[in-house]
Formats: sequence, C-alpha cells, structure tokens
Amino acid sequence: MAKLTKRDIVVAISNQTGMVQHQVFDIVQRTLDKITDSLANNVPVELRNFGIFQPRLTKPRVGRNPNQPGSSFVIPSRATVKFKAGKIMRQRVEKLSRELKEAAAKKPAPVGTRNAA
Repeated sequence: MAKLTKRDIVVAISNQTGMVQHQVFDIVQRTLDKITDSLANNVPVELRNFGIFQPRLTKPRVGRNPNQPGSSFVIPSRATVKFKAGKIMRQRVEKLSRELKEAAAKKPAPVGTRNAA
C-alpha cells in the first residue's frame, strides 16, 4: 500500500495552483515547522475540520524485559502528541472503514488460516 509523502503533497499543490514546487515546498515546510514549534511550546494546534493536536504527558509505567523474566523497570513519563480527528476527517475515515469491512466480508479467507470464531 502506498503512502503519502511531503513530496507528493508539494507536487499535487504545485500542479493545482501553478506555483513553482520550490515555493510550495517552502510553504509546506514552514507550516509544519510552525505546528511543531507550537506543540513544543505546549500550545495545542486546532485545524478546523481536520483535527486537534494536543501535547500531553504520559504517565510513568512499569516495563518488563522479555529476555530477563522477573526483572522490571520504570519507564518515565514523557511528552507526546495526541491527535483528535475533526468532524469531516472522522466521517470520511468512517466511510472507508465500512468499505474495508464490506470488502473483507466478500473476500474468502486464505487457505491455512483458522477461524477466530
């Protein structure tokens, strides 16, 4: 399955607007830099109909090494970014999930796999 890269975004915007790719790249990079700077300064970023990025602190938790049974250690808390999808994005992705479920139901199970039921 293909993925969308920053380069793909720049090329698509350049083709749609007629702007030079170098200028579009600069705008996209500055946008991403501004979002990153805001999150690094503990400022949430809200993009209407797309979503909200919120910096948050994870709780410390206990980790275990599977190669050393019985040993455990504390994984310290750290800053992460939480993303909450906006209304339009959520609706479009939900539509995709219905389509994927229908496609999976139509496709027969591969030979040699077990039924989970």
